[in-house]
Amino acid sequence: MTLTRRTLASFLALFSLPLAWVLLLLVVPYAIMISVGFWTRQFPLFHPDFQFGNYVQIFSDPQYTTVIVRTLKIATFVTLGAVILGYPLAYFLVFTVRSAALRNLLYMSVIVPLWVSYLLRAYTWKIILGTDGALNSLLVSTGIVDAPLDIFLYNQTAMVITLVYIFVPFMVMPLFTVLDNIPRRLIEASEDLGVGPFMTFWKVIFPLSLGGVIAGATMTFCLAFGDFVAPVLVGGPNGTMVANLLQTQFGTALNWPLGSALATVVLALVLVLLQLSMRLDRAGRVDLA
Repeated sequence: MTLTRRTLASFLALFSLPLAWVLLLLVVPYAIMISVGFWTRQFPLFHPDFQFGNYVQIFSDPQYTTVIVRTLKIATFVTLGAVILGYPLAYFLVFTVRSAALRNLLYMSVIVPLWVSYLLRAYTWKIILGTDGALNSLLVSTGIVDAPLDIFLYNQTAMVITLVYIFVPFMVMPLFTVLDNIPRRLIEASEDLGVGPFMTFWKVIFPLSLGGVIAGATMTFCLAFGDFVAPVLVGGPNGTMVANLLQTQFGTALNWPLGSALATVVLALVLVLLQLSMRLDRAGRVDLA
């Protein structure tokens, strides 16, 4: 079937604006970023070129490889922490809380922190973990320690704790939706067959919720991987992440070619992660028909 001119004109009119939006704000900036990554720096200017010196520097200089590995490690621990905290919370809201009003109230209490300033939420943990913070005050008041400890702040553990707190709502939201949409008849059928609660969870609920786990883990990992505030507030000298290097290269160092190459590497890592998550989602999808 061929499209008439009017239909074609309507189609173009409908999709031209979104297409232009994507091209101008997504495709063009990425194309510029990737191309600048091959340029050379001739301070204070940048020289258009096509060379791989910036990428060679990134993968040969321990300053960059160490930070990339550290960022991957921290993002992985943050994702695991978000799953460990977020899954039981979402399960509790869906299967334990019977009152719809109470469930909605508790769910909103998980989402509301997203409306609070990110900087404020991160700074809260700096106060909690500091030498004069709530954690040290509790330890001193209970007699566990005689004086405040400075081991809770300015390290990678503090970064993981802070980022888990900040990003766990992004794990709860898809999990809540997926768990809430599981047909109750499947759970009831499992119980009717004499299957215990644990095996019902393991054989029925968990496989059907894998899509939510993958979606939440992907969002959490990407957000943690690109974070640059927590390393500054609670990370200390050994908490620098990739986003901090990008901030330095595009800011004080004024080395945009190297920064663009590093940003391209980050983009490639994220695209690989998204591809893996989609494959895992397809492999673990359960047909309910």
